[in-house]
Order: sequence, then structure tokens, then C-alpha cells
Amino acid sequence: MVSKQMVPCTIMRGGTSKGLFFMEKDLPPAGEERDRILMEVMGSPDKKQIDGLGGAASVTSKVAIISVSEREDADVDYTFAQVSVDKPLVSYKGNCGNISSAVGPYAIEKGLVKITGPVTKVRIYNTNTDKVIVSEVRTKGGAVNYQGELAIAGVPKTAAPIKLNFVNPAGSVTGKLLPTGHASERIEVPGLGEVEISIVDAANPLVFVKAEDLGLKGTELPAELDQDEEMLNRLETVRGMAAVKLGLIDDYKKSAWETPGVPKMTFVSKAADYKTAGDTEIKADQIDLVSRMMSMQKTHPTYAMTGAMCTVAAAVIPGSVVNQVLDENADPSYIRIGHPGGILDAGADYRVEESGEVTIQQTYGFRTANFLMDGMAYYNGK
Repeated sequence: MVSKQMVPCTIMRGGTSKGLFFMEKDLPPAGEERDRILMEVMGSPDKKQIDGLGGAASVTSKVAIISVSEREDADVDYTFAQVSVDKPLVSYKGNCGNISSAVGPYAIEKGLVKITGPVTKVRIYNTNTDKVIVSEVRTKGGAVNYQGELAIAGVPKTAAPIKLNFVNPAGSVTGKLLPTGHASERIEVPGLGEVEISIVDAANPLVFVKAEDLGLKGTELPAELDQDEEMLNRLETVRGMAAVKLGLIDDYKKSAWETPGVPKMTFVSKAADYKTAGDTEIKADQIDLVSRMMSMQKTHPTYAMTGAMCTVAAAVIPGSVVNQVLDENADPSYIRIGHPGGILDAGADYRVEESGEVTIQQTYGFRTANFLMDGMAYYNGK
């Protein structure tokens, strides 16, 4: 009879995502055994994840693996893992900005970082992207302060703001802000024709397309998009072709299996009135553009934090698809993104070199987090 094993586990909300947090020392080394445990604890593969701790959606099937860092510029090392809901697959390509927002509070809760005042800075080295994120966490009475006034779309209550500074975010996976060397380019998409895309890599690689080029308005909501198999296939085809351009795969038709989360598929359009999934009315003058992201071949219910970081980076690049849809009076260095759940603000500090090349010094945004559960997760032994 196979005996049950247990591993210390914390469940935290980070931004609009929720995940399982583990200390690296409590898991087997990176490899098949670790992935087997993560899938079993999460309850994958199963669309309902009924036999695990996952929430049956990509945004609730995430993992953070934490350890004390040996780097001089970081306090903790953080590895992000995306556990597929319906496939026996764990992906380590790219990072999740929402989950990143809970890493600072987790590090403080576990005594890995000492509280230094009303705001404690936690320097996080993300192993997936080889980048450092500086998280500014509010603390009070010798503990993390989760209560506050910041409301973010997709989370029902207000909480204490956490500022995330993505330092030198360009080239998180590919090594370059513009991996193909072009602010925008045209590709021939089977069944669709010629489409203009921008592939930008900042905090996470994204491929941007204008909604109208896909036959969309741009204001569609997840419930509508996720029922349209033809459109989902079209979006995945574009994403797969971008993955081929990045050298991640050889056949775009295999993208959902071989590189399911990188690059992130994103379509954008000019600011317009629309209603959110929660029936809140968003006016065009409240935002600078409308954007929709895909997550693991489904529509993201809100917007990924690293996606916002990449979107604002793309906004300051002349000629990019994102830059093209911005209102001429908009400040591209601080944009308001209209997404299915509401509005997300993102900023960028950048400079334009004499050559005209754009250098992104940092991108930043604000999230909230919450500590939900601390205990033991159980799984079957070998």
C-alpha cells in the first residue's frame, strides 16, 4: 500500500491570481518528481481539479517556490510554475506578476526578510526570467499589513497596496526588448491572411495584435470569447507563429503543448466604452486603450501583471501595435489599461538612446495580496 506524504504549503492570493507557495527545501529538486507532486497537489490534469487544491482555472493553478537568495542584489529567489489544469504539464517559461506580488509578504511571513519599517522592501530574484523585482510591502505592528485602501479589478475587497518595481525588465526570456528586431512586422496567418504583430519581451514576452485585424471589436468578454472555438484557434495560431519566430518551437500547431504560456497572446484596440464582466461601465476617457490577454489558451479574466508591464513597455516604443492604438494625447509612460475586469494602471521609466533605441529602466504597478492558508498538503508517495 502506498503511503501518503505531506509537504508544508501556503495558499496566497497575489493580485488576481491564487497559488500554492512552497519553500524550495521542502520539495524534491527540479525535475519529474517535483512536477508530479505539484500536479497531484493541484489536482491536475482535471478540468475541475476536484481532487486537489487548484481552482479549475489557469489563474488559480499557480505555484511559487521560494528560497533564501545567495545573490547580493536579492533577498529571496523565486521560481514560478504554471500547472496546467487539463494537461499533465508544468511550465516554467516566464513569470507571473500577480503571484510575484505575494512573494514579498510570504518572505516576511516566513522570516526570510526582516521588517524594516512601515514599508519593507523585498528584493526578489525571479529564476524564470533572470530578473530582479523590488516589492514594497506595508507592515504594521511587526507583521505584514494586508488591510488597506487599494481596490484592484477582479478582487472583491480593498487591501494594502504592494508596489512592484520590475528592474531592467527587457529580455526576460529572449534577452531582447524586441526579440525579432522590429517594433512591428507582418505575418501571414493561415485562414486569416496578413496580420501586423509586435513581439515585445519585458517582464514576460507578449505578442500584440490589433483586435480589428482578428475580426474582433476588442471589447469582447471572456465568457463570449471562450465559447468561440474558431476564434480561440485563430488566437492560438497567431501565438504559435510568434513562438516559432522566437525560436521556442518549430511547429506552430504544437504551441499549446510545447510552450503553452510564452509568449502571451494579447489583442489591443483604441479606448472605447464597454462593460466589464461584472457589468461595470468603463468610459473611453477613463482608459488609454482596451486590451485582452490569453492565459493557457483561454481568455484571462482580468489582466496579468507581467502583461501590464510588457504592455506599458510596448506603449513607449514608436511604431509598436500598442503605441499605434494609444490616443495621441496619452502619456505612453503611464497608461490605463481597460481589461475584462476593469482598469489596471502601469508605468515605465525609460530613455531613448541617440540611435533611437528605447531602453526600459524599470516598469512598475500596484497589486494587493492576502495570506489565506498555512499547513500541509498531501500527496501519494512513490
